[in-house]
Amino acid sequence: MAQRKVSNTLVWILLGLLILALAGTGIGGFGGSGSAIARVGSAEVTANDYSRAIQGELSQLQAQAGRGISFREAQAFGLDQVVLSRLTGDAALEDQATQAGISVGDDRIGEAVQTNPAFVGIDGGFDRAAYQFTLRQNGLNTREFEETLRTDLSRQIVQSAIVGGIAPPDAYIDTVLTFMLEGRDVTWAALTEDNLSEPLPEPSESDLIAYHGANEEAFTLGETKVLTIASLTPQTMLETIEIAEDDIRAAYESRRAAFDTPERRLVERLVFPDTAAAEAAKAAVEDGNTTFEALVEERGLTMADVDFGEVTEAGLDAAGEIVFAADGPGIVGPAETSLGPALFRINAILDVVSISFEEARDNIREVLATDEARAAILDEIEPADDLLAGGATLEELADETAMTLSTLDWRPGITEGLAAYDEIRTAAAQVTQDDFPELIELDDGGLAALRLDETVPPRLQPLDEVRDEVEAAWRETELITRLGAEARALAAEIEAGREMAGIDIPLNWDRGLTRSDFIDGAPEGFIDAIFAMEPGEVRVIEGPGQAVIARLEEVAPPGEDDANSVAIRGILAGQISQSLGQDLLVGFMEAARSEAGVRIDQGMLNAVHAQIP
Repeated sequence: MAQRKVSNTLVWILLGLLILALAGTGIGGFGGSGSAIARVGSAEVTANDYSRAIQGELSQLQAQAGRGISFREAQAFGLDQVVLSRLTGDAALEDQATQAGISVGDDRIGEAVQTNPAFVGIDGGFDRAAYQFTLRQNGLNTREFEETLRTDLSRQIVQSAIVGGIAPPDAYIDTVLTFMLEGRDVTWAALTEDNLSEPLPEPSESDLIAYHGANEEAFTLGETKVLTIASLTPQTMLETIEIAEDDIRAAYESRRAAFDTPERRLVERLVFPDTAAAEAAKAAVEDGNTTFEALVEERGLTMADVDFGEVTEAGLDAAGEIVFAADGPGIVGPAETSLGPALFRINAILDVVSISFEEARDNIREVLATDEARAAILDEIEPADDLLAGGATLEELADETAMTLSTLDWRPGITEGLAAYDEIRTAAAQVTQDDFPELIELDDGGLAALRLDETVPPRLQPLDEVRDEVEAAWRETELITRLGAEARALAAEIEAGREMAGIDIPLNWDRGLTRSDFIDGAPEGFIDAIFAMEPGEVRVIEGPGQAVIARLEEVAPPGEDDANSVAIRGILAGQISQSLGQDLLVGFMEAARSEAGVRIDQGMLNAVHAQIP
């Protein structure tokens, strides 16, 4: 009996350890009463919520990077902390909603479920089977999903109360608008080599020696790696690949839609409750009493909400005839749509595209040949890999495969030839003489392997090697020096009262310049310099091969009633309101978290992390 008692005790101990082990690894999911990884007041962040959020962020990162990213790699950049911060912030809002007694009713939950596009059946209406199937696929049941939905909608009520109705101060909008739209009237003239009072002299040998010695850094080659490269790229194989004319013709016919596209238009659509409202809105825009952007904002929408993008006449159904009857950009309508009467704003007209077989032939042949070349290169990967794994040299690799040998003197900044490939440059920067060659897959489907033969330290190039470059640099420096001196002398005379028209240099008059303008022929920094000047000020602005004399004539404030100013003011107000609202929401969540306290279950958090690949 004593032995049986000991035996039973051991069994219970083992079962207990097994239960603890299973709980630690989260086997079978993270359900159960102990599944919260964090609590904020009365609200909690479950392990399943956290796991799904992490997986969602990982999927987005992988899509952006175009490659697989492990959780450990993402964790090194703080992904887990970002997700945890977001979820505890949501929990803080949930806790505030609970304290305020805010909760949505069953009717609102039913409406949200039945209007969710994920649960729509083939008849366009709510499909209960699709609803239950979608939830099962995501590891949820209807009770869990609807409770989560209730929590989300309640939290959104609190969030809307915080960020809604925030109006930025007029003084702030005025300051930003003035910065963006304030204009400058300027008169300017550019002095070039032709305007020098004396021709630029030829440099003497002593001039070149002195310039070369004073600018050694400009003529010093950086550390150079001498590389041997075995490579095979689709481009080098193109001429060896034959493509039958029938295959080119068949490819053209199969892609006919890409070569023959109908007229398209870039449009925005704003729907109204009835035709009278749409007509009144259009008349207000035509009379200059409002703008299309203001109409969109009045409806509580953003420009992204009404943007239809690039459409064909057929793609607009009944409204297509009205939209495509317009001769150019502008507002047309009202036109009937499935959502009601709508105004359409046409932003651009894209002409019909028709490319004949003869015009497309060479391009199609190159595409087909490139595809064949890539397929042929795939067959070379395994034998090349095997040879390198067996210790073959690059010379032996070139002898036994289709790869060819070349050399490259590489240093940072070299991007010609094989160094045009990012993968080659990356490998060249990292390779050492102790490394064995490894196969590199290039972004165009090609292959390469490289070896470092020698590292040449930085060296100053002798004058005789770079004489032409030194002479060109000397001339440019000397030209700017002389142009600047003569321009400053003229600027002093203009400030003293001399008329700019009397300096015998072609003048340019630019009126209403804004900070976003670009002036062809003016040096870099011209606009910044103009906006740093006071009316009547004369300034010299130097650039390659020229020195500009500029006089600021007048500062023009933004027009208060100008349609463009009104439209931009409305957009600014919306953007600033959104930014202020977001800042206020973040501050509120921080305060709510601090007041309620955040409790993290590190053991449960580690268990979730352990199951994420």
